[in-house]
Amino acid sequence: MSQLVTGEAVVLGLRPARLASRGLAVVVDLAVAWAAYIAVTVGMVTALSSMDEAVLAAVTVATFVLVQVGIPIAVETLSHGRSLGKLICGLRVVREDGGPIRFRHALVRGAMGAIEIVMTMGVVASIASLVSARGRRLGDVFAGTLVVRERIPEAEAGRVLLPAPPPWLAGEVGGLDLSRVPDGWWLAVRQYLGRLGELEPQAGAAMAWRLAADLRGFTGAEVPAGVDPTLYLDAVVRERQGRESRRAFGSGGMGGGVGVASEGAPLGGGPVAGAGAAVPGAAVPGAGVPDEGRGGEVPRRGSGFAPPA
Repeated sequence: MSQLVTGEAVVLGLRPARLASRGLAVVVDLAVAWAAYIAVTVGMVTALSSMDEAVLAAVTVATFVLVQVGIPIAVETLSHGRSLGKLICGLRVVREDGGPIRFRHALVRGAMGAIEIVMTMGVVASIASLVSARGRRLGDVFAGTLVVRERIPEAEAGRVLLPAPPPWLAGEVGGLDLSRVPDGWWLAVRQYLGRLGELEPQAGAAMAWRLAADLRGFTGAEVPAGVDPTLYLDAVVRERQGRESRRAFGSGGMGGGVGVASEGAPLGGGPVAGAGAAVPGAAVPGAGVPDEGRGGEVPRRGSGFAPPA
């Protein structure tokens, strides 16, 4: 399945969950919910044994709604999309744009889940997930959510592994204004990084310099001397992914699945000839370039607060 891409063509590193893992998570959640429902029902019936049958029936229905609908909604809201079953299977519910879900999303999912999972024994939910391209059930469709995998392998076969940019380069691209960069450029860079292993060294270098020249037209920033343009483009993409994930999930990110790719993490989506291959003709970033040549430390941005005169 395809990765989760925002409206600004930024890959968040999330992948929709498969039906098997979602089914296992649902089984765990249902087992816990039914165990709690039976225990609470037995306790309530025992405590209210002196009441008439109408009261007992009302208590039973209220307990069912509370345990099977209310508690799952509360758990998904407070945990931002992670129930016990999803925690065990490494899954999480997110919005379609990759952001964390809120109460309204959990409410729609819980209400629809009581119908398509509990009352139909999961038949409707399974059919909807099989038909959907991203494995979404009806509750996800109406709520505008999807279930994604948080546990992504550090390396996948057929992908180029690029080293993380050095701190000075990360700080330099961190000061770039990327608001004027169009979506088409991000898509072009993503496709270039994904096909890096398929390109001839000369063709790949020429494409990297052309993309870097386009970026210079949008931001006015040149590729630092001594830095391979491929590594520079990779650093810019990582910076954009970091900004998007911080905007979506806050400064803490999502832990295992969202944010800037760590060293050795796969970028792009195209096959290459061997994982971990170095970029042909890539220069070691920062080698032979003193820190003074980079302008020293990256200046800190002001907070914008001005004391009263």
